[in-house]
Amino acid sequence: MASQKLNATTRAQSGVPAAVPPSGVAHVRHRHSERFTVVGNHLSQHSKLSLTAIGLGVHIQSLPDGARVGIKSLAAKFTEGEVAIASALRELEAFGYLCRTRERTPGGRWVTRTVAYDIPRAIAPKPRPRPTQSTAPAPGTSPAPSTAPSMGTAPAPPRTSPRAAPSPVLPEPDHPDLTRHRTAAEILAGLRRHDPRLLLSVRDVARLAPAVSAWLERGIEPAAVQRTLTATLPPETEGIHHPAAFLSHRLTNLLPPPLPATPAVARAPRVEPLHNCDRCDRAFRAAEPGFCRDCRAPADDQLSATA
Repeated sequence: MASQKLNATTRAQSGVPAAVPPSGVAHVRHRHSERFTVVGNHLSQHSKLSLTAIGLGVHIQSLPDGARVGIKSLAAKFTEGEVAIASALRELEAFGYLCRTRERTPGGRWVTRTVAYDIPRAIAPKPRPRPTQSTAPAPGTSPAPSTAPSMGTAPAPPRTSPRAAPSPVLPEPDHPDLTRHRTAAEILAGLRRHDPRLLLSVRDVARLAPAVSAWLERGIEPAAVQRTLTATLPPETEGIHHPAAFLSHRLTNLLPPPLPATPAVARAPRVEPLHNCDRCDRAFRAAEPGFCRDCRAPADDQLSATA
């Protein structure tokens, strides 16, 4: 009977990839067909977010709409405490992955509305312009018959397709700040208290908040921003059909310039303190007490004579 050969398990059977790099991690790839989430490397490999914030951002992107992402709800699911989770949420909000606003419900209760972005607005790709249709005839087809007007008839005006007015490019702050961003979101969410026609959605607040932050960054007080956005509104008989577009126009076209640099204040000359002369008791200014100018000269002459 032949003896049984005991062969070592091959590398492929042991779960180690065939091509192993000389150093670093080696991946065993698997293509998921269900229960997976597509996450951009701009989040998973973010150079300024903490590991807690990156993991929390990936978890939030994997949740369905309507899932609870409050601090207490997340702390009940993970081992991190409320302080660490609150800090991670602030990081994600500062880098544009989250937008949290406070709103009052019809019942009078305050709630926090959270909007999560797979791609932050600062790095979101811009929409590409649509290519114009070419008027050249396709290969193999005859050109269209000429429609040139005959002599004595005026040419018809060219047909132009109506185009929507381009949306204004909203201003953005030079140095994003989390506290300023929250103040901007509160200003926008509270505009409907001044006029119900300025009701904005959570998405509109998140889109316009950086523009309001740019105003606040230039030294404009929140009350002044609010007055500018709500001043000289159309009559109440006329509706504001697109409040977000209306506010975008004002935030862009009425943006004030930055404050000029404060000039250096010239230092006032130093004023010497007052003293009373030790000889004539007259008041005089000097760095140290002693004799006034009139009494100092005779005293100096006397000292020189005795020397």
